[in-house]
Formats: sequence, C-alpha cells, structure tokens
Amino acid sequence: MIIKRGIFEAFKGAISDEITIDKDFLAKIKKYFEKSDKVKTSTLVKRLISMNFKGKENIRECIMEISNVASILKALKLEMFEDLFVHYVFIYLPVQFNQFKVSYNCQREK
Repeated sequence: MIIKRGIFEAFKGAISDEITIDKDFLAKIKKYFEKSDKVKTSTLVKRLISMNFKGKENIRECIMEISNVASILKALKLEMFEDLFVHYVFIYLPVQFNQFKVSYNCQREK
C-alpha cells in the first residue's frame, strides 16, 4: 500500500481528468520525465571546449573522442562543420605537432 501511494505521488503531475485511456496516461508520464536535449547539448559543448591533451594519452584516441562528441552534437541538431572540426583538432594538438600544423596550413587545398 505504501509503495502504491509513493508511485501515485510521484506521478501526481501526470494525472488529470482528461486522460481516458492507458496510452494517454503513459504518454503523459513519458513527457513528464523526458530529458531536455538542451541540457545534454550544453554539457557536450562544455565537454568539447574543455578537452585538452595531457600528453599521456594516445592522440588518435583523443581525436576520436572529439569526433564522437561532435557526432553526438550533430544528432542533437548542433552540427560542427568539417572546417571548424579540423581547426578545433589543430588547436587541440600539442606542440609536438607544430610541424604538421605548418605543413597543413601551407597547403592551398582544403
């Protein structure tokens, strides 16, 4: 009995007189507990901006992590354009890759 009362109290905001069938009730509960994409997006952007190479990790794995975050953001309708992605990775690279950066920047092609 206590458990049922606790569940009822938890879903109190989802219950209304307008609900006539179970599907409506479940849809209302789903909407009540649905996560906000805005929170997830801002968390991922913050994570992307605060990433830095500490020198101990594998650089390929770090770039793949950046790519993973960018693809999740794309799924959330916040797309990082390819040119921006490349420049972000170059900013992220440590000084050991300066010659590579110079070589890339001297190319006329994208």
